[in-house]
Amino acid sequence: MARATARLGRLAANSTSFFLCDMQEKFTKTIRYFDDIVAVQQRLIAAANTLNIPLIATEQYPQGLGKTVSSLDTSKAKGIFPKTDFSMLVPETEALLKEMPHVKSIVLFGIETHVCIHHTAIDLIDKDYEVHIVADAVSSRSMVDRMYGIERLRQSGAYITTSECVLLALMGGSKHPQFRDIQKLIATSAPETGLLSKL
Repeated sequence: MARATARLGRLAANSTSFFLCDMQEKFTKTIRYFDDIVAVQQRLIAAANTLNIPLIATEQYPQGLGKTVSSLDTSKAKGIFPKTDFSMLVPETEALLKEMPHVKSIVLFGIETHVCIHHTAIDLIDKDYEVHIVADAVSSRSMVDRMYGIERLRQSGAYITTSECVLLALMGGSKHPQFRDIQKLIATSAPETGLLSKL
């Protein structure tokens, strides 16, 4: 009898896209552990550039909330798209995904965990993508919303992971030609970003 194929959340650079959600100037003082999650996101974006993984970014109402923070290098992104919906799946990002039928997995990070990350993940899962939420690269204004947002995402079928887990999963092993480049990115452990702190 044939065994049903289980989704295991495997990642491969040639079938993955990174989504960066709403990391904008006006949030720098209100989002918990903002600087720490930026530091983690810098590693992820550097890895995307090294591995030629397409990066798609959005900005929530940029006229009022500002542009993506300059400390994140989005110069090689496929695009940075304004939005007013909570979900990153706006017509422009959906069109980009249609141009990349090989993409099966989305690595999602940014803010806020319980709002735009949540709505984006639900929409992507509904379209049959495997969604990986980078727990040390997402946050909210409150740790309660962040932590219960992560739990809600898990219940919805997203994979909850860490930045180092994502980067090493994309390698598959030390024989990967870019392994040493990625190894340099994780030589120092990523910031804890408040995940182990008291609520």
